[in-house]
Amino acid sequence: MIRYRLQCAAKHEFEGWFRNADAFERQGKRNLIVCPDCGSTEVTKALMAPNVVTSKSRAARKAPPAAPVPQSHAPQRVANSGQRELLQMMRKLREEVIAKSEYVGPRFAEEARKIHNEEVEERGIYGEATSAEVKDLAEDGIEIYPLPVLPEDHN
Repeated sequence: MIRYRLQCAAKHEFEGWFRNADAFERQGKRNLIVCPDCGSTEVTKALMAPNVVTSKSRAARKAPPAAPVPQSHAPQRVANSGQRELLQMMRKLREEVIAKSEYVGPRFAEEARKIHNEEVEERGIYGEATSAEVKDLAEDGIEIYPLPVLPEDHN
């Protein structure tokens, strides 16, 4: 897989994952690469700085992310105004949840259990949980909801 930083005709920047350089060219010619912000198919490669991993940069990456980031590399396409409107609503929902909740990182399942069992005061939380943790929480009757996955999460 190869990652390109891309730019549409309206100067919106985003990233895309492709099997190889030829796959990027083929998809571009068929107008299959779509800007997640405006829906433009006039997309070109933008300048990209090389990513060199050093011991310092490795240590810096250990800080927790502001929100969970999905691991999928599937391209996201927003083809029409209805889909763009839905995407905006999803962004707003996610921003609202994050603004009114506490980030608990990988302790999400543990904190959700404490809240459910009334061991701690009820509050909104968000973070990461493994598939097994999510399954266990559901089996125990603890309601949880995933944050919407947005195209920029793939960048």
